[in-house]
Amino acid sequence: MIAVTEHAEGWVLRVRAQPGARRIGVQGEQAGALKIAVTAPPEAGQANQALLAVLRQALGLKRSQVELIGGQTSREKKFLIRGLTQAELQERLALLLSA
Repeated sequence: MIAVTEHAEGWVLRVRAQPGARRIGVQGEQAGALKIAVTAPPEAGQANQALLAVLRQALGLKRSQVELIGGQTSREKKFLIRGLTQAELQERLALLLSA
């Protein structure tokens, strides 16, 4: 189960990043976090930008609805998700992981 915690502006989603991967996409769940692989290297924020794009596309969100709020230089990241209820976010995550 992917942990989603409450935030004043929405929900915090933990993500485990895998930069420099061969393929882009959601890899599943790892230790309560959503695991996402990107081909971008972990240099100058390239991997973070790629993670944002993959997460937005995977969850069907707009650019303004997703923001990196923690872990800029770590594999363990925290993203703020706005504009969804907890139930909507959990439902989208469940659909994503079952695909």
